[in-house]
Amino acid sequence: MTESLNIANRLTASAERWPDQIAVVQPNGRDSAGEYRYRTWTFSQLEREATAIANGLLAWGVQPSQRLVLMVRPSFEFIALTFGLMRAGIVVVLIDPGMGRSNIFRCLEEINPDGFVAIPIVQAIRVFKHRQFPNARFNVTVGGRKWLWGGKTYSDLLAESRKPKADRRDTVFQMPAAIIFTSGSTGPPKGVVYEHSMFDAQVDLLRDFYGIQPGEVDLPGFPLFGLFNAAMGVTTVIPDMNPMQPACVDPIRILAHLRDWNVTQAFGSPAIWNRVGRHCEATGEKLPSTLRRVLSAGAPVPVHVIERMRRAFSNPDADIHTPYGATESLPVASISGREVLEQTAPKSQQGAGTCVGRTFPRIDVKIIQITDGPILSMKDAAELQRGEIGEIIVRGPSTTREYFYRPEATAAAKIQDADTAHQSSFAPRPFFYHRMGDVGYIDEQGRLWFCGRKAHIVDTEFGRLFTIPCEAIFNNHPRVFRSALVGVGSKPQQQPVIIIEPEAGQFPKSAADQAQFRAELLDLGRANPITVAIETVLFHPSLPVDIRHNVKIFREKLGPWASKELGIAN
Repeated sequence: MTESLNIANRLTASAERWPDQIAVVQPNGRDSAGEYRYRTWTFSQLEREATAIANGLLAWGVQPSQRLVLMVRPSFEFIALTFGLMRAGIVVVLIDPGMGRSNIFRCLEEINPDGFVAIPIVQAIRVFKHRQFPNARFNVTVGGRKWLWGGKTYSDLLAESRKPKADRRDTVFQMPAAIIFTSGSTGPPKGVVYEHSMFDAQVDLLRDFYGIQPGEVDLPGFPLFGLFNAAMGVTTVIPDMNPMQPACVDPIRILAHLRDWNVTQAFGSPAIWNRVGRHCEATGEKLPSTLRRVLSAGAPVPVHVIERMRRAFSNPDADIHTPYGATESLPVASISGREVLEQTAPKSQQGAGTCVGRTFPRIDVKIIQITDGPILSMKDAAELQRGEIGEIIVRGPSTTREYFYRPEATAAAKIQDADTAHQSSFAPRPFFYHRMGDVGYIDEQGRLWFCGRKAHIVDTEFGRLFTIPCEAIFNNHPRVFRSALVGVGSKPQQQPVIIIEPEAGQFPKSAADQAQFRAELLDLGRANPITVAIETVLFHPSLPVDIRHNVKIFREKLGPWASKELGIAN
């Protein structure tokens, strides 16, 4: 016997319980007074649209388990298409446009998709590169007319739904629902296979942990969060912003949406809240009293961002929360801004790392000895004591099992736990721990601390240096916006180099200023035992960061840059 579950059924349930509640709000220009106009759709409308899309695809001849690439701007159509594709049993392929052209084409070739559901420019590129996508037969143009590339438009697809439909089989909850690619910030992007049950578990974990209630209103700065909202009975307000450039978001627009729709929750990169918090600090403007919680993920949230956001809240019970996780396993842990400022921030400033909080229920986290190469079984992993820095591994109902067509990468990232298996009516499958690629420790209170990426460890003759603890020491300087620790030379004899991005307007303008700034930084380093070995400081006008969140520092690019600046072969 198998268990059937389709994550799109969560939308059906929302439509049945709250048919007339607004599901999606989308900006639609401005009026003569400069105020936003909006388009809205109810849950019943969204459900009908998703069902029509699913029926249209099946009537067209698309088969369950086929792979369609979805590249559509954040919109009502994006949400309806995602649910419609999943409802039809089709595997939705999501690729971050910010990963760069060469990475995008590499990922698409790896997927070998059966078609593209995409905006016109993507369809045009598909035609130009048609030899790379020989199986792409089912192509839907969204947000414009089709030209020479054929296929169907979004309207055509809806019309197709009125034709007789092909037989549809139930979706088994272990079947793939989506393939979501990692950003590739510490290696080539990899396709993470999500099963329907994993999305279902994510919805429950997030809803229960944060106490999210039906009828709430969310402003998601990351498009996929709109899918979670629809599954929880929460209204999604699509922000007027470029999701690929969160560091350039206009805070005035964000504040307008928050006020216009009495938003209760907002989700986004730390880069968004850095902009919003600085704007509120400069103008004295407050966040609306309806706002109960802000979620920020993608990288550790700097303390100064938390401080500004907490000062900007007008609701005394509101807080900013930072969930920790990865594409392969989300969520894992979370911490509130209040706990950060009152308990953990002083320790972080002295090099303890970044506390990411307590784990979600049903999520199991362990710290094991840092090891290169695959670990076949948990019997081969050496678990560390509390307080010891090691590799973070995770398992739970939302933890993914594999990368798409990457058996070597899967073997390197997953550890089989042969002693336990899912207890269900289908054939038992062993649990896997996922190796997060991060290092950290668990403190005496059971909280998880993040100390950086495993790939970014600097191995020196004095021992290992971890990025996040070391960088925090130098970030205490009032002229420092952020910093990055890199190693120059070969392991285990790397020369540690701290690269400083000063605050706006604080870049040293003369040799004397640079020398003074550097001396002050070195004094900070020598005063702490974890940074006493760092004797080289470089200044950089703007550290390279990831496109998706605009906060993850590309240390892989900074290592060669530092080597060149120092005249050392890396």
